[in-house]
Amino acid sequence: MLQIAGLVVEYGSIRALKGIDFQVHEGEIVSLIGANGAGKTTTVKTISGLLPVASGSIQLFGKEIAGADPRDIVQAGVSHCPEGRQIFPRMTVMENLELGAYTRREQDLRSDYERIYSYFPILQQRRNQLAGTLSGGEQQMLAIGRALMSRPRLLLLDEPSLGLAPMLVARIFEIIQTINRTGVTVLLIEQNAFQALQVAHRGYVLETGQVTLTGPGREMLANEYIKKAYLGE
Repeated sequence: MLQIAGLVVEYGSIRALKGIDFQVHEGEIVSLIGANGAGKTTTVKTISGLLPVASGSIQLFGKEIAGADPRDIVQAGVSHCPEGRQIFPRMTVMENLELGAYTRREQDLRSDYERIYSYFPILQQRRNQLAGTLSGGEQQMLAIGRALMSRPRLLLLDEPSLGLAPMLVARIFEIIQTINRTGVTVLLIEQNAFQALQVAHRGYVLETGQVTLTGPGREMLANEYIKKAYLGE
C-alpha cells in the first residue's frame, strides 16, 4: 500500500529524515516509535503533503505522491489525525466531523456519523457542544472521528495517546484495533512504545532521522534494546 524509499526531509540546513525506507501493507497496523525529535511527526506530515520532500519516493498503491497537494492525497485515500488534536474549538462537534468529509461529494453523511458515534458514543451526546469545551480525551476522539469522515484507506495517527489518562489510553488503542478490523490500514506514531507495539503487526524504530530496527510488533517488545531504551526495563 505505502512504500517509502530513501526519503530525505530537511528544515533549512537540518536534515530531519536521512533517507528512510519502510513499508505499510494493506490491512496492517504499523507502529513507528522513537524519542522526541526522532522524525516521527516529520514522516507523517511529509506523507500527507504538509512538508516538502528533499529527495526520495513516497508511493501509495504504486503511484508517486511525494510533492502532491494535500487535498489530492486525502482524495487518494490517506487521512491524517495530527499530534495535538488540532480540532476547531469554536465549532461544534458535528461541524468538526463535517469538515472531515470536505473532499467528498456525498450530501448524506448520516451513516458516517453513526459509524463515528458507534466508536465514540460520547461524541453523539456532545454533538452540539463547542469542541473547545470538550475534555482532552473527548477532543482526541473527535480528532480521530474527523479523520475517519473522509473514509480513508490509510489512517495516519500521530501520538493519539498524548496527555491522556491510562484508562483512556487503553480505550483509544482498542478503538484503533476496531478501526483496523473494518479494513482501514493504520500507520501509528507513538511514544508509548509498549501500547504501540502491542497492537502493531509490525514496528519500526526511528532514531535521529534513521530507521534503526524493524520487526513484528510482539517480537520487538521482547527485544532487549527496545526494553532498555523505550520500555524502561
